[in-house]
Amino acid sequence: MGRGGASHDRTDGPERKCIATGEVQPKYGLIRFVVGPEGQVVPDIMGKLPGRGIYVAADRKALELAVRKNLFSRSAKQQVRLPEDLVAEIETQLARRVVDLISLQRKAGKAVAGYEKVKNWLQTEEAEVLIQAVDGSGRGKSKLSTPHFGHYIGWLTADELGLAFGRQTVIHGALASGGLTQRVVEEAQRLKGVRVNEAGKGQPKG
Repeated sequence: MGRGGASHDRTDGPERKCIATGEVQPKYGLIRFVVGPEGQVVPDIMGKLPGRGIYVAADRKALELAVRKNLFSRSAKQQVRLPEDLVAEIETQLARRVVDLISLQRKAGKAVAGYEKVKNWLQTEEAEVLIQAVDGSGRGKSKLSTPHFGHYIGWLTADELGLAFGRQTVIHGALASGGLTQRVVEEAQRLKGVRVNEAGKGQPKG
C-alpha cells in the first residue's frame, strides 16, 4: 500500500449509515455516538457504551456538518445537547487510542522506534507498518520506504509517538504483523480523516 493512506484489508463486519453523508460503510470507518441520560451527545470511540448508536463517518467535514446542523437530534428523534469542541475532542481521543495501541504492540515486542531499528526491520521484512512523525524532517523520512503490501502512518506528531514508545519524541517507528497491528492501522485511518493536517502534508513521497 502506498503512502496515500492505509487501506483496509477486510471488507466484512457490520455496516452502519453515516447521518451526515448518508453513506453506508463498515463500522470501523465511522465514529459512534450515544445520547447520555441527560440528553448530551457522547462520542464512543471504543464502541462499547450502552445505548443506541448514532454514526458519523470518520471525516472532519462530515463531523462538522453533523455538528453544525445538529443532525444528532434528528437521528435520536429528540433534542440533544452537543458539547463544545466535539470534533476536537474526538481527534484527541482517537490520537490517544492510536498511541495506546502502539504502546501495547511495543510491550508485546511487535514495535520498534529509531531510524536504525526501523531500517533493519524494513530490510528483514519484519515490518508491516512504517510510522513517521508528521513534524519530522522530510529528508530523513524519505530514506525509508513503506513495506511492500504494508501500510504507512504519517500523521502522528513526534510527541505522540514519543508517548507510544516511552520516549520524549520519536520520528521513526515500525510495527510487525499480528497482535494489534491491524487495529492500529484502522484507528490511525480514522484519526487521519479527523485530523486537521491536510492529507499528505509532511509525508514523503514513495
